[in-house]
Amino acid sequence: MRCFLLVVAQLLFSFSLLAQAQPGYFNVRAYGATGNGKTLDTPAINKAIDAAAAVGGGTVYLPAGTYASYSVHLKSNVALFLDQGATLLAAAPPTNGPGGYDVAEPNESTKFQDFGHSHWHNSLIWGENLVNVSILGTGSIDGKMGLTREGTRTPGVANKAIALKLCRNVLIRDITILYGGHFGILATGIDNFTVDNVKMDTNRDGIDVDCCRHVRISNCTINSPFDDAICLKSSYALGFARATENVTITNCEVTGYDRGTAFDGTYQRKEAALVPDKMDVTGRIKFGTESNGGFKNITISNCVFEYCRGLALETVDGGILEDVTITNLTMRDIVNSPFYLRLGARMRGPEGTPVGVLRRVKISNVVVYNADVKYGSIISGIPGHDIEDVTLDNIRIEFQGGGTKAQAAIVPAEGEKDYPDPGHMGDMPSYGFFIRHVKNLEMRNIDLRYKTEDQRPPFVLIDVKDLRLRNINAQHPATVPAFTLQSVSGFDIKDSELLRDKQVKQMAKGQL
Repeated sequence: MRCFLLVVAQLLFSFSLLAQAQPGYFNVRAYGATGNGKTLDTPAINKAIDAAAAVGGGTVYLPAGTYASYSVHLKSNVALFLDQGATLLAAAPPTNGPGGYDVAEPNESTKFQDFGHSHWHNSLIWGENLVNVSILGTGSIDGKMGLTREGTRTPGVANKAIALKLCRNVLIRDITILYGGHFGILATGIDNFTVDNVKMDTNRDGIDVDCCRHVRISNCTINSPFDDAICLKSSYALGFARATENVTITNCEVTGYDRGTAFDGTYQRKEAALVPDKMDVTGRIKFGTESNGGFKNITISNCVFEYCRGLALETVDGGILEDVTITNLTMRDIVNSPFYLRLGARMRGPEGTPVGVLRRVKISNVVVYNADVKYGSIISGIPGHDIEDVTLDNIRIEFQGGGTKAQAAIVPAEGEKDYPDPGHMGDMPSYGFFIRHVKNLEMRNIDLRYKTEDQRPPFVLIDVKDLRLRNINAQHPATVPAFTLQSVSGFDIKDSELLRDKQVKQMAKGQL
């Protein structure tokens, strides 16, 4: 064992020497960086990046040490490599006077998304209109001292760890981000974007993929109790609508433990009351809310959710959400809806934009344990705009249960212009699925259970057309119907323990 460790140490030492001497490597210490965690190393890091770019590209190397810095400017054909033991530390902004991080650049298209999504330069690391850019290494980015978790207009203050705009061929791999501000990674208008084996324990959003195409996110672990872990968006920040499309998300874990406790391995659950939206911890995978350009041709597979909100697919600003497959998920301790599919009409976009579309979605092979009592799962369009062509297959959900007859009598408001989230819709009249304004829905091999008896039906259907149910099982007391129906046509259930084979051509209001 001792010989093995000596060999490893020699290899690491040799690599360190190679990284300092090999052509194409630019060691920031050779440009004046101290790595002592106190002296500002921003000029040295940016000089090394400029030097690499000047010769056509190369790797800017940060050896072990702590490099306090303000805004780092990425360049085309340059890789930023943080070695083991290297930390890029977001320095605290000046308490008075000029300096600090780059100011937020002007943007004429700011009124349709929040401040954070409208600017990129007010970041620890940023790049714009670049090609062939990488951020690599087993080192870390620590934003606790210098990155706010909110969008801020104060000059010299930053709110993002990494921000990229209109770039092509971008790779982020192996790094760890601790306290990444409002966005650990904000990528807007990126083509050919890969994020792999990134660890993040952060205070707001983890990875935001906005208006990007050809995206691969894999093997990432993201803890983000105060916001979303992996979030696809399609805002109007570029000044035009652009879809997020051709995306794969695989082999990732998302959680909502207290900030910093996934990083240190203690996994605490004490900060839920501090969540900014005053609901529950977040930490989920989500499409939306910004959804001007829509979402197309996306697949999610082999992901784990723990102590966080569930999966959310939302289009509320006129975008088309279509052609999505999601498979092989496990979820534990889910604090609101395991599944939330929402077509709304918030219409945060240019005047005259039509209501969007949500269609052709398939979700399969999902196990959920200990889901919240209030919400169940929600699939909801709005009057005159149905969610269409959705398939749910091989899904088992165990809820906390304990819902009341009073909850069963609730008729949720349409809320078509509201912010889309289960918490804003309030308690649901069903414990399993609330389905409204939906057309052509197929549900197969569904098993719904609860820990405590629930006085709500497992299914509530309102304005549903062409519902096919096969092999459906759901607990419910003998005094509670399996289904309540209102304005339902084309109801067809077969091969199910929940209810004998039955077809309903049309029902204005009733129970089964």
